[in-house]
Amino acid sequence: MKILSLSIALAALMVLGVAHAQEQYEFERGYPNAETSQRARDDADFQRAVTAYRFWYASVSNEGIFNGSREMGLKDNESALIAAVGPSAVAFTANSDTPYGAGVLDVTDGPWVIELPPGPFIGLANDHHQGWILDMGLPGPDAGKGGKHLILPPGYKSKPPAGYYTGASASYKVLFAIRALPIKGNTEGALDALRKVKIYPLSDPNKRIKLVDASGKTMDSTCLRWEDNIQYWEVLHKIIDAEPLVPKYFPMYGLLSALGIEKGKPFHPDARMKDILERATKVARDQMLVSAFDSVRPDRINWPDRKWEWLGLVPGSVQFETAGGIDLEARDRWFAQAIVTSPAMFRRTAGAGSLYWMSAKDSTDAFLDGGKNYKLTLPQPVPGKLFWSVTFYDTQTRSQVQTDQNKAALRSLFEFKEAPTTSPAELYVGPTAPVGNEKHWIKTTPGRGWFAYIRIYGPEAAAFDKSWKPGDFEEVK
Repeated sequence: MKILSLSIALAALMVLGVAHAQEQYEFERGYPNAETSQRARDDADFQRAVTAYRFWYASVSNEGIFNGSREMGLKDNESALIAAVGPSAVAFTANSDTPYGAGVLDVTDGPWVIELPPGPFIGLANDHHQGWILDMGLPGPDAGKGGKHLILPPGYKSKPPAGYYTGASASYKVLFAIRALPIKGNTEGALDALRKVKIYPLSDPNKRIKLVDASGKTMDSTCLRWEDNIQYWEVLHKIIDAEPLVPKYFPMYGLLSALGIEKGKPFHPDARMKDILERATKVARDQMLVSAFDSVRPDRINWPDRKWEWLGLVPGSVQFETAGGIDLEARDRWFAQAIVTSPAMFRRTAGAGSLYWMSAKDSTDAFLDGGKNYKLTLPQPVPGKLFWSVTFYDTQTRSQVQTDQNKAALRSLFEFKEAPTTSPAELYVGPTAPVGNEKHWIKTTPGRGWFAYIRIYGPEAAAFDKSWKPGDFEEVK
């Protein structure tokens, strides 16, 4: 609780002065006048709302993932998707490197099992608040050898059976996501591998979830439709009402209670509170985007002479924890553009799993522009045991860029499969195809911003010790 209390104090400091920053309240004989009282109440509620928005964004974002699955006709505990996704799948920084398997489990009635066969899988389970439950596959305890992974419901008292890798959820609703690596670029083989995954309640191994191939289908698994209006708070109220309280979040539930959101009670904000809440969504969302794309933290930089930044700013953490508390800006930065958490995603050591670098600026420190053409040079070989990719995302949707090219990534297993590893790889991005390099080009849209991720799967030591260094995006006139 000490760590969380510190995090709340930091959160309060970050929003102090948002409203009427330069104005002082007026008091007479130590008492506030009527105008001061009303303004102070409004300011306090606004500050609470901004802090609450940022803290609970992960929960609402995950509900967006659940909602996207349900809109496709998939049902919790009955069906889940497998898919080779592309730009038509709108999801925060999803990629087309590996096919996905994903779905929603409801563990209200007891534990669920996710059984992986041996193979190159990367998987995890998160609770409704995007809190980490367990890893599976290569970054998990089974290390790619296969195994049964057991997800326990909140407050589970029985002794778990032997022979399972076990994780406990803080919520009834659970997101699982499994990626199958396409060995030698074999996407169909990776989809077939996902079809062999078995998901069932511990009480009935024969009651398996049906896996539905959604490759190429349009979906929206984001919270974009809610994030800047009153629906954000309505969705959050439903989450708070449906899930058990998480003790370490109690102070943050207190913030919500002051705003009229409380478990077991209706949420009907009056005109004043609705105005405050809607204003707070826009301010808080924009603050998170500044953390995501224009942070000034020195620890985001890996190479002082490059614009590439670490996406995860707390190496080895589970939930952005440090010795002094929760790193709130690191948390904001992650959830503004990405989804799910796992310590495997934040490691900075060679081995299984993957690493992420993000760039939103070109070599001149200007934000990347969908109306300009750029070239990116990657020295070869890229230090990864498995493969590498560069994926291009729309800044406003934080999802893969959408154009008539219907493509958003350049990858070593696909577009650069036949390219020599003895000379640098040259990648192109912009509205105009480079003559002779069309296969190594991603189209962008004038008038829209974009950013890019470098991913390295199975990163090696040179990815961390700075002996390997990518180029920056150079504008091509």
